[in-house]
Amino acid sequence: MSIFDIFGGEFIDIIEWTDDTRDTMVWRFETVGHAIKYGAKLTVREGQAAVFVHEGQLADVFGPGLYLLETNNLPVLTRLQHWDHGFRSPFKSEIYFVNTTRFNNQKWGTKNPIIARDPEFGPVRLRAYGTYSMRVSDPARFMGEIVGTDGEFTSDEISFQIRNVIVQEFSRMIAGSGIPVLDMAANTDQLGKMVAKAIEPVIAAYGVAIPEFYIENISLPQAVEQMLDKRTSMGIIGDLDRFSQYAASEAALNASQNQGGAGAGMGAAMGAAMGMGLTRGPWGGAAQQQAAPAPVAPPPLPGKQVETVWHVARDGKADGPYGRGHLGRLAAKGEFARDTLVWTPGQDGWLPADDVPELAQLFTMMPPPLPR
Repeated sequence: MSIFDIFGGEFIDIIEWTDDTRDTMVWRFETVGHAIKYGAKLTVREGQAAVFVHEGQLADVFGPGLYLLETNNLPVLTRLQHWDHGFRSPFKSEIYFVNTTRFNNQKWGTKNPIIARDPEFGPVRLRAYGTYSMRVSDPARFMGEIVGTDGEFTSDEISFQIRNVIVQEFSRMIAGSGIPVLDMAANTDQLGKMVAKAIEPVIAAYGVAIPEFYIENISLPQAVEQMLDKRTSMGIIGDLDRFSQYAASEAALNASQNQGGAGAGMGAAMGAAMGMGLTRGPWGGAAQQQAAPAPVAPPPLPGKQVETVWHVARDGKADGPYGRGHLGRLAAKGEFARDTLVWTPGQDGWLPADDVPELAQLFTMMPPPLPR
């Protein structure tokens, strides 16, 4: 990560840092056992700062540029060492390079729910998460307050502390904002600016700034969200009576469009619609009319068995229902065969006619073909 030349095995002539880790905020230039040559070249690239620490005291800070380390370029170090009349001897100092670029896509989130008072729902528990970016705004303060003597300081080492500050200020802000829960999604930008402004002085004391702060989501407990979904559904449905009438008329219309037994289906649909007292209203759905109740069919007479009827599959469509006698006539005409699929209420799916005992007899009783 460093490139330096050593003259005589002990003098450092070039001081620079090239970083490819993407998460290193501070890196200490290796000077152990070596002295910095008078007039050595210090290269500080864009997005960097170099901090000199001499005998435990923070001395000079260099921004981007190329420097020759001489007395006029080291004012603080000159004063600490009483080099008022100049110096040309090698010297020893610790040099820390600070990354001043933005560290993006830092995560934050509430570990525990935040209790807030909503004007409509009362006390509610909220969770939130988002992202932010950070950068070192004051390298000297950042070194003194956070880094200390850490030779390689990464963004993970401070992100936890910043996350705690964010959650604390967010909790305080959200609890006192007075914004209804249902309106928070539309106000995340406003809340984000409020939180960023609240944490700014605390973060600045670390020598850090938060250029961007985003709230990605504010959520309620799952049980509360389910209740809100039900409430939304009720709001969409509106008048339950009118919705029930509309649903019944739609079911009747679908039944009337059934290709199998069209006449019976249409009659059943119209009968259901009349039974519900429905007609087309001005809103395109169903409206209620005063109608006489549908007559109730009497039960079958005692001792009389109700005839079983079947639906027949023809050309990919359901036809019928037909009684056993009608199916016998179709079989005699060759229009109903053993492998014809049939179905009757209570039967488990469509079956070949030959698999239904009551219909299989139709084919055994048929006379053989006449001789030619």
